[in-house]
Parts: sequence; C-alpha cells; structure tokens
Amino acid sequence: MAVKYAMTHEVAYYECDINGTMTFPALISASIKASEEQSDSLDRGTEFVHSFGLTWILTNYQLEITRMPAVGEVLTISTMAMEYNKYFCYRHFWIEDQAGNELVKIEAVFALMDMENRKMASVPEAIIAPYESEKVKRIRRYPKIEKITSGEFLPYRVRFYDIDSNHHVNNAVYFNWIIDVLGREFLTTHLPVYVIVRYDKEVEYGNEITSHFEILPPEKDSDGLIVTRHEIRLGDSLCCEANIKWLKK
Repeated sequence: MAVKYAMTHEVAYYECDINGTMTFPALISASIKASEEQSDSLDRGTEFVHSFGLTWILTNYQLEITRMPAVGEVLTISTMAMEYNKYFCYRHFWIEDQAGNELVKIEAVFALMDMENRKMASVPEAIIAPYESEKVKRIRRYPKIEKITSGEFLPYRVRFYDIDSNHHVNNAVYFNWIIDVLGREFLTTHLPVYVIVRYDKEVEYGNEITSHFEILPPEKDSDGLIVTRHEIRLGDSLCCEANIKWLKK
C-alpha cells in the first residue's frame, strides 16, 4: 500500500479572496507542498529527481469540493502516490478541517519531463520505489472536458513571478486566469463544487495568452448546477482547459 503523508496548514488571510475563502492557487500550492515534503522525507526531493535530468510536471487535476477552506482554519492535508504506470503517476490529496471533515479531495496526474528536450520521460523505478505505489498498466481516464462553443475572453500577459523553478508557468497560476474572467459578481454569489483541469502546452515568460470562458445555465447540467467551461490559449494553440461546476448561494 502506498505511503501516506500528512501535514498541517493554517489558512492565512493572504491566501483568501474577498469572501474569506481559500483561493484555488493557494489550495493547490499548499497541496503540492505536502507532496514535496513527502518526497523530501523519502530522499526523493527535487535535487534527486534533477540528477536524472528530469523534473515533475502536472498534466491533470480533478477536485471534489464539499466547501473551500476559510481564513484562519487549521487544515490537515494528507497525500498518497497511489499508482503509476510507464509515464504517469496518480497522486491523491485529502484536505480536512480540525474536526476531521473532508473539505476537498484532489486527484492529480504527474509525469516526468526531460529538462533538456522538454519532452515527457518514462518513470524510473529508482525515483518511484520509496512511495510504494501500485504499478499498473492502464492509463486512468477522467471525465471528458466539454469544449467551449461560444463565449468571451480576456487577454493576460505571463509575468516574471508566474514562472517557477522549472522555468514554466506554475500550474496554480492557470487558476488565476481561469477564475478571474468570471468577474466579482459571479464569484461572490457562487460556490465551486467540482473542477477538472487538463494542461496541454507550456507557456513561457512574456507570452500573451487569452482566457476564454462560457457560462452554462443549470438546465444544461445533469446535476442542475451552473457549469463554466474554460480554455487558456496561446494564439491558436490550446494550453489548458477546464470545466467547473458551481452552486448558487
């Protein structure tokens, strides 16, 4: 069985929006910190992975949200590297409040990228072994991300602080572009309950990207929720796409 790791995290005011709830970038960043701490504890941290000429990248997220954490809450963030195959590693995160209530469950798909040619590489046993993940042959399939059929968009420029030590835009930054376009009125009157994201193409410092979005009414969703569809594009290239389900307050 995969090795489990847990850490505590107190939600700071600067990690929250005007609703007093934790933002998606902060939530994702805190979760990734838990996985990094586990890797360090197993002597499989960044330096070890880089010694193979490789670095971790994220390709997919799926979030199931009971409620977003609030400012001042002390969270327990647990994680396990559940399974892996030749190219992908499947890691789960559980975010709980102090009473042990599960607030958010995250499934993330990681892959290894060759730092020189920027292409995906197979997973070496020497890197993955200490996590005691189950080796599987199948590639996990997630729900289909519905494409935008109409809608609006806003342009954004990739800034210096959007770039992380892997020399590409940090995966959490995409959530800023995805969420911001919905506007204050929508974001103060709706609560996210489900998110699915796929990353397709890297963007780099100085790129001018566009964040496209479409808002669908509840009658278009089988669960009766409001759905927003999102695409981050660099010219004609699709870089990231997402669907989010929302509950009106």
